[in-house]
Amino acid sequence: MSHEGIRIVSEEQARRESADEVRLPAEAVTPAKVRVKKSEGTGVEIDWKDGHQSAWNFAWLRNACPCATCNEERQHTGRKPGEPKPKPQALLMMYEAPARPIEVTPVGRYALRFKWNDGHESGIYSWEYLRRVCLCTLCKGTRAE
Repeated sequence: MSHEGIRIVSEEQARRESADEVRLPAEAVTPAKVRVKKSEGTGVEIDWKDGHQSAWNFAWLRNACPCATCNEERQHTGRKPGEPKPKPQALLMMYEAPARPIEVTPVGRYALRFKWNDGHESGIYSWEYLRRVCLCTLCKGTRAE
C-alpha cells in the first residue's frame, strides 16, 4: 500500500490551513472589473464587488502559481506564494527574462489561466485565491494575525 499522497502536518499548520479554508463572502471574490496589463507588462488589477482593489505584478503572480507542482515545491522549501526561488550562487549569472504571460485566458467565470514565457501554464488563479493573496496593506495585516 502506497502512502505517497499522505501529508503529516503540525497542529499549528492544520489550524492555519483550516482558517484559510473559511469561505469569503461572494462579493469579496467576485470581480467587478479585471485589468490584465499584458501589453504594458506590468500585472493584474482587480476591482472587487465589495469595493476592495487588488494588484499584483507578473513576477509575483508567476512565483505564486497555485498549481500542485509549484505549491508542493513552495511547501517543501518554505517559500510563501509570490516569494521568488533563491538564485543559485554562480560566478556568471545567466540572464533570465522577467516573468510575463504569453497568453491569459478566463477559466469559466471563476479564474484566470496564464501561459508564462518560461513555458509553465498549469496554474489556475481562481478569484478566491487571488483575493486571499491580495498584497494590499490591509489584507497582508489580516493574514499576519
